Amino acid sequence: MKKVVAMMLSLVMALGLLAGCGQKDAGTAGGTKTIESLKIAFSPYADADQITTATEPLEALLKAKLLEKGYDVQRIDMTVGTSYTAVGEALSAGSADIGFISGGNYVLFSDDCDVLLTALRYDINKDSTNPADWNDGTIEENTQDMTTYYRSIILAGPSAKGQELLAKVNAGEELTWDDLNSATWSVLAPTSASGYIYPSLWLQEHYGKTIADLDHVVQSDSHSTSLARLATGQADVMVSYGHIRIKNAPIWQEKLGGTAPMVEQTGIIGVTEGIYNDMIAYSKT
Repeated sequence: MKKVVAMMLSLVMALGLLAGCGQKDAGTAGGTKTIESLKIAFSPYADADQITTATEPLEALLKAKLLEKGYDVQRIDMTVGTSYTAVGEALSAGSADIGFISGGNYVLFSDDCDVLLTALRYDINKDSTNPADWNDGTIEENTQDMTTYYRSIILAGPSAKGQELLAKVNAGEELTWDDLNSATWSVLAPTSASGYIYPSLWLQEHYGKTIADLDHVVQSDSHSTSLARLATGQADVMVSYGHIRIKNAPIWQEKLGGTAPMVEQTGIIGVTEGIYNDMIAYSKT
């Protein structure tokens, strides 16, 4: 909820700037412009009642900021979508003007909406799209730099097949589709940005295939479940966010089933393009 409120306050500031960007305020260019309604849709980060309660006091602040710029908004309609996809569909149809959505949702609806603001997160010290650059014998580390995106990685585990694929990558060899298709993959639900959508886009770009085309896929209910399957050899590779090892290296052996330090048993064999952090998007309609 703190994230939602912080992004809402950022929206107040950004809309004030957006309204006055590149033009005189409406009030000095022919009088105040009346806008009947501004429709804002939230992805279901929490229960609808919680989001409504947390953001309701900000409606007056948003109206006041826009009025300063000469826009008299009569009504601000805030709704919480039944799903992340529902908010993307609302932006696409124009039934929402502004939406709080995830980076994964954005890629599905980018033809019909665009980014106004993105949340920031601490960056990590590895950002290359060449997977071999990640395999220097050290676990990734957080930095003090802030970034608007993160990457998804394809992580090979300690199984014989996982180590075979990792050895090829570290030797500078290109993996073939047959190489990847011979492995067992642990993925998340198709709505997950780092656990499905972006790895599928990576496969499409490199091989003209997607996760749906792989012969051996296991869907996990969480990144932690995927890691446990990787550690115990139930999966050869998994897909997840790029900082997954930072969080889980300390528990790789004692909780996840690894038999040696995580940095020794895992390595990256694929890196996707950047995934926007949670964002505030606006409808092109």
